[in-house]
Amino acid sequence: MATYAVGDIQGCYAELMDVLEQVAFNPAKDQLWVVGDFVNRGNKCKATLRYLYENRKSVRAVLGNHDLHLLAIQHGVRKPKRSDTFDKILAAPQCEEWLGWLQTLPLCWHDEKLGYTMAHAGIAPQWSLDQALALSAEVEKVLQGKRASEFFEHMYGDEPNLWQDDLSGYARLRCITNYFTRMRLVDARGALNLGYKNDLNNVPDGYYPWFLHPERNNSELRIIFGHWAALGGYINNHNLFGLDSGCVWGRSLTLMQLDTHDLFIAQAQA
Repeated sequence: MATYAVGDIQGCYAELMDVLEQVAFNPAKDQLWVVGDFVNRGNKCKATLRYLYENRKSVRAVLGNHDLHLLAIQHGVRKPKRSDTFDKILAAPQCEEWLGWLQTLPLCWHDEKLGYTMAHAGIAPQWSLDQALALSAEVEKVLQGKRASEFFEHMYGDEPNLWQDDLSGYARLRCITNYFTRMRLVDARGALNLGYKNDLNNVPDGYYPWFLHPERNNSELRIIFGHWAALGGYINNHNLFGLDSGCVWGRSLTLMQLDTHDLFIAQAQA
């Protein structure tokens, strides 16, 4: 049995099949970790979601911001953007079944045995592992309950941008969700800068990439994340594994074997 993690797929189905073929992935015995953003902007979102759903027993995944956006559209609380590529999923007879499964997925996953933690954008530097898992569970409970549509109505927005333990209601849930699915930069307090999408060479004064915050409370964790395509894949010190290498932007899709840290690359197809 081998365990692999793949960066943001975003509907790049052919490239997903490429990297899985490179390692002779066998869903009967291997496991695939997906770091979120299964879909959107790529042109094979339906095929991607169908494959992951059909092999869900061997898939361990967390939700990304694009996955949540798809769910909000399905719940009727948001209209598609011009750049969205969800049409074939939403029109599919299996749509409710596929998205029902998507809605059961967490924002943060920790495997004690393998010693890895996974979240789409990362983990807030001020959070411990126990706190991160507890906060993820708060959102999961709402997503899987009767208030899911209300949550999606209130999910969008950049405020509050600083975690505080006494946050409540949908402001609390939105803040948790933004840290797990949209975070790139934070300031010294850990407050989010949600507008920055560039690389590490142009970080504005007063901000840090979340994983380079000087007082990060979870620096001992081995964290698998995606979301930040401008990094081009970021692996550092054997405990940070940023696997988004910008496939949907014409670059590549990255798959990593967890045991060896070997990387397998599929160049984006035209």
